[in-house]
This record gives sequence, structure tokens and C-alpha cells, in this order.
Amino acid sequence: MNNSNPHCKTDDGHFLVYSEEFYEVLGDDPHFYTVIETNAHEGPVYAKDEKALYFTTTPVSSDVPIAGSKQVAIKRISLNCDQFPLDSEAATIISDCSNMANGMTLDREGRLVTCEQGTKATPARISRMDFKRGHVETVVDEWRGLRFNSPNDVVVKSDGTVWFTDPGYGSLQGFKDAPLIGDYVYCYDPAKDQISVVADSFNKPNGLAFSPDESILYINDSGAIQGPGTYFVNFPHHIRAFDVVGGRHLINDRLFAVVTPGIPDGLKVDSDGRVYSSSASGLQVYNSNGDLIGEIVAPGVANFTFGSTGNNVLYMMADNVIWAAEIKAVGATRPQST
Repeated sequence: MNNSNPHCKTDDGHFLVYSEEFYEVLGDDPHFYTVIETNAHEGPVYAKDEKALYFTTTPVSSDVPIAGSKQVAIKRISLNCDQFPLDSEAATIISDCSNMANGMTLDREGRLVTCEQGTKATPARISRMDFKRGHVETVVDEWRGLRFNSPNDVVVKSDGTVWFTDPGYGSLQGFKDAPLIGDYVYCYDPAKDQISVVADSFNKPNGLAFSPDESILYINDSGAIQGPGTYFVNFPHHIRAFDVVGGRHLINDRLFAVVTPGIPDGLKVDSDGRVYSSSASGLQVYNSNGDLIGEIVAPGVANFTFGSTGNNVLYMMADNVIWAAEIKAVGATRPQST
């Protein structure tokens, strides 16, 4: 791969090294490969017990009248194999009408927690699915009697609290009515059935991820994209960091990194505290000081997750294909609750 940066080294065509630190991420023998060609856009979650990957699609035609002309499906692929790429038929549909699902994660009990953006006919919510029973229930669907905009990404902290972003993209993309509330970041405590706005300083809050010890919360702002086909360079396309105090409050808001080209969307942290963000060119990797140390070239990736038995494979959703990068670094796991 050609690159005009004289300090940039390339490795295997898919790995750009800006700092020697990146070799600690890659290890001695990183691999990049195609997992499957399928509709895969958002919310990837690796279920270790099943050796399976769950994810959401781009909107597809729907036969459900109340859902509108298009809907998002939740799909699953089994990764209990050694031969890739998989046949496209290996992707099975878990739900073909998911209320415009976007980001997803697993809670402490292994249930699938989903950001449902909603439609003009069906309200947005954070839902939870029990895999064994197939039962879906509401976690939270309003703040002070006001409906959410279009929840985008979600993480569950070790104490069971549910943190999620709620930008107004549904309205800008035409499948939701005008927002009733701001583009906020929320924390919901199921033990107290209490929801709080924890950040209101974002244009379009998007991906979020905790540091390994949960002392820092990283949140990206994708405000440079205001709707389909738009890009405003003077609007936010950066990652911000907050210190977490008392388990529920965010202080010391600060710029962590500006992401270019494109916007940050998916956001993850590895076990050594490095931060991974999607961009228009692939995945960008930052050390804990916010220095860009390397990239994984994978154009079109919106979201991604760590997975596999060793939690050292990055599965990347790029709308019509899922790519994987097997590296040395291991994804962060939540500390045990006390």
C-alpha cells in the first residue's frame, strides 16, 4: 500500500504502523480475512458460549405494515469452524423486524441488550432478549415521560447499569418524528429503576466504551454527519473522555482524539487500555494518551467487536461483508462486580 507518510510502515497491506507500540497490538503474525459476505452494518456482539456473532443489518424491505417500508434485521452466524469465508447462507435471521435495531451488547447474565431506534409508529427503547427463551422485554423506553430519539450504542457496566447514547439520527434519516429531547448520553440503573442524563455536550453522541477498570468512559461524537450524504468538517468527528466518579457521574470532559477520515462510529477498548475507533478507512488504534499508533485498513467499516475464544479477533461490519483481523491484543472485559 502506498502512503505519503514517511514514518508509516505497512504490514500485510491491512496494517499501518505509526508507532512501535502498534506491534504490541499486532503481535508477530496478524491475519486479515473475510468472514462472510452478507448484510452487516451495526451492533456486533460475540457470544462466547455459542461461538457465534450477532449483528444488525442496514434497512431492508419489510412486509410488516406498521414497521414502514424498511426494517433492520438481527442476524447470527456460527463461528465454530476453521474455514473462511463462510457461505452467505450461514447468516441466519433472528429477527426480521427489530424496531430499527442498532447497537447491541451482552449484559452480565449473557442476555442481548439492544438499542431499538424505533419508527414513527413504534417508540424507541432499550430492550433485552433472553437467548434461551427468545423472550424480549423493555429495559427502559423514556426519560421523564419523554420518548427517546434513536438510541445508537449501549454498554453494560459491571454493576449492571446500562449506559447508552441517543442521537437524533432517526429524525434526520426520515424514519422518526422530530425529537422531543436533546442528543444525550444516559445511565439507567435497573436496581433503582432510575435513569439519568450523564452528558449533554454532544452534537451526535455515538459509540461508547469503558476503560478496563471502568474509571474512564470514552464517547465519540459523529456530528460531522447530520444525515445521508452529508459531511460537515467543522462539526464534531472526535472521541471525548470522562472520568467516572461514584459509579454514576462523569467529570473532567476532555478531547481524547480527532478521527479522520470520516467519523468515529464503533468504539472499543482492549485489555491494556488502548482505544479502537472506526473511521472511513477502517479501524484506528490509539494508546491511552490519545496518540494514534496504527490502523487496520478496512474501508466502509461502521462497527466492530472483539471476539473468538481468546477475545483477540476483531470482527468488522462493512455493510455487505464481515472482515476479521486476528491480532495479539485482547478485548477488555468488565471487572467482576463487588
